[in-house]
Amino acid sequence: MKKDLALHKYKKSLDYSYTFGVFPTLELLMRQPTHVMKVIVSTKGETNIGISKIWELCHKHTIQVEINDGLLNKISPKENIYALGVFKKYTSKLNDHSNHIVLVHPSDTGNLGTIIRTMLGFQMRNLALVRPAVDFFDPKVIRASMGAVFSIHFSYFDSFIDYQKDHQQHFYPFMTNGEIQLPDAAFKTPFSLIFGNEAAGLGDNYLEIGTSVAIPQNHLVDSLNLAVAVGIALYESRSK
Repeated sequence: MKKDLALHKYKKSLDYSYTFGVFPTLELLMRQPTHVMKVIVSTKGETNIGISKIWELCHKHTIQVEINDGLLNKISPKENIYALGVFKKYTSKLNDHSNHIVLVHPSDTGNLGTIIRTMLGFQMRNLALVRPAVDFFDPKVIRASMGAVFSIHFSYFDSFIDYQKDHQQHFYPFMTNGEIQLPDAAFKTPFSLIFGNEAAGLGDNYLEIGTSVAIPQNHLVDSLNLAVAVGIALYESRSK
C-alpha cells in the first residue's frame, strides 16, 4: 500500500477491509499475513501485550505500522480501538473432500460472524454462501467472528444449483418441517449442512434435496436463531 493512499470508512465496493481490535488484527497477521496492507495502532495501547505481539508480527512480515489515533477514530465505528488491520480482500476455494456449511441468503453480519467462529470451534472450515448474501469481509462479520474468518475457506455462489453442480456432497437441509429429527440423523461424509436466511428459512423445494432435518423444539417459538441452529447442528453432526 502506498503511504499516501486515503483510507475510508468501510463499504462493500472497496477492495480492502479492516479488522477492528487487537485480537482480530492478530488473527489476520497470523493467518493471512500476505494480504495485510498496513496496521494502525493507538498511542493508548502501548502497554497492551497484544500490541507488542502485533509489532513483532509486522516486523517479521515487513508490514508497515502507523501510530495514528486520528485515523483510528475516523475509520473505526467504536471508541477505544487500539489496533486496526488493513488488508486486501482475497478469494478462496472450498475443499471438496471436507464437510461444508451452506448458508442460503444470509443477511445478518453478527450471525455470520458468530457462525464462522462456531464453525472453527468444531473444526469445520468450509463455508458456501448463496447470493444474495451478507459481505464476508464486512468488519462487523470479522469482529463478531473474533478473526476466525481468516481460518475459513469460503466461496460465493449465485444459486444453490450452482453449488450443487460443483460439490457432490451428502445434502442435509435444516428445516422446521424436516423429514427426520436431528437426534435420528446419520450424517454421511462429506456432508453439507444447509440453512436458509434469518427471516424465511429454506423453501419447501429443499425437501427434495438430500435428507431434510428438523431440530426438535417446543411450540413456544416458531424457529431458532440461525447462529444457534447452526451451532446445534455442528455439535450433533460432529458427535455422531
